[in-house]
Amino acid sequence: MRGLSTIARAIGAPLVALGVAALLAGGAVGSPAGAQDDAGGQGRACAEAPRREAGRLSIVTVSGLLDPVLARFVEDSIDAAEEADVAWLVLQVNSKGTVVPDSRVAEMVERVRASTVPVAVWVGPSGTRAFEGVAQIAAVACRVGVAPGSRLGRLGDPVVDPSRFSEPFQRHLDRLTTGSVDAATAEDLGLSLRASEVLGPFLIQLDGVETRTVKDDEGRDQTAVAEPSVPVFSKLPIFDQLLHTVSSPAVAYLLLLAGLALIVFELYTAGIGVAGLVGAGCTVLACHGLAALPARGWAVALLVATVVAYAVDVQTGVPRLWTALGTVALVVGSLALYDGLALSWITLLAGIGGMLLFVIGAMPAMVRTRFSTPTIGRGWMVGEQGSAVTAIDPDGVVEVRGAPWRARTNRATPVPAGEAVRVVEVDGLLLEVEPVEGAARDHRQRRDPS
Repeated sequence: MRGLSTIARAIGAPLVALGVAALLAGGAVGSPAGAQDDAGGQGRACAEAPRREAGRLSIVTVSGLLDPVLARFVEDSIDAAEEADVAWLVLQVNSKGTVVPDSRVAEMVERVRASTVPVAVWVGPSGTRAFEGVAQIAAVACRVGVAPGSRLGRLGDPVVDPSRFSEPFQRHLDRLTTGSVDAATAEDLGLSLRASEVLGPFLIQLDGVETRTVKDDEGRDQTAVAEPSVPVFSKLPIFDQLLHTVSSPAVAYLLLLAGLALIVFELYTAGIGVAGLVGAGCTVLACHGLAALPARGWAVALLVATVVAYAVDVQTGVPRLWTALGTVALVVGSLALYDGLALSWITLLAGIGGMLLFVIGAMPAMVRTRFSTPTIGRGWMVGEQGSAVTAIDPDGVVEVRGAPWRARTNRATPVPAGEAVRVVEVDGLLLEVEPVEGAARDHRQRRDPS
């Protein structure tokens, strides 16, 4: 028995060792990690793309800053593509910046790598950009295309291990971290497929896409996508488009100013609250956009204080110290609103100039109309007496029947403050007055001595 035990141990040990080695070898061959290594750091779907059967292509538009709405849309599109088992998911991108945290971008990069459907990225049409977060997604995509006139790069610091990028992106990472390349350079460096001005030629270069030959307008043969590889296009739903739009730096800034101005306007109107409701809606949308953007809290507070300061002088009807303080706060808050993002001069001109015109030009006139004596049938005011609130030389303010009015003197006769005056003419909201005592008489009012 002891001899048999010794023999069993002698034979069993090598068998166990061979079994363990076989299991390890099988795991290395069949694991996703092994497929990722074969694909140069990309996902398993990229390695299997040449062997996939022809099928439907899903084209998803990814445009604008990479914000939470757009990030969720990209991930939902990958889920839908996997559920429908499409042949390729193509992201048509145009994005110059990212406003989500690096951890969120890393989740998106890993989601693209883990996709069971191969993902391609096309930077087009001409003039588009793929920078920062979207560029890092392109770095792990199975295929990349860049249209002439477009640029790819400015990845920034990698949010994942650079070994997960495709081999060409790894090789030129130093160049792409802070710089960008055009279509021709991207093709020469192996970052992208052959440059194409439109999406169709890029789709034809994808593995397994069915094509057919057609005649163009001049009778020349052209290659086009055929069944079953006809692409299906999709983009953000309507409500998500609204949220994505208000997350734009310019739109969020202008909505905030418009909303606050309309709320102040509502305080001085005798309407039914339309301005207030619209202003509240604009403010809510602006808050959503500012929450998604790298907005500085103290700069937002300055913009709110701007409207409060303007409201003080609107009540008096004359721009004074508070208007000057509000203007300074408006300029500083506008210039420093975002951390890392700059508003264009057109946006700043529209915001600052529009606010000044509103509070200096429109609001005082509206307030005078709202709180002054009714303007219908003012002929009765001619001959009415009142008193000068301020010196009228030649313009000033008078009080007639308890209501203040802007006034000017008749025939340049100055009237000191506190003196009694008589209304001789009404010109819109302006009264022409003369002193009750000592006023110069019009020659038409003189009687014939005979």
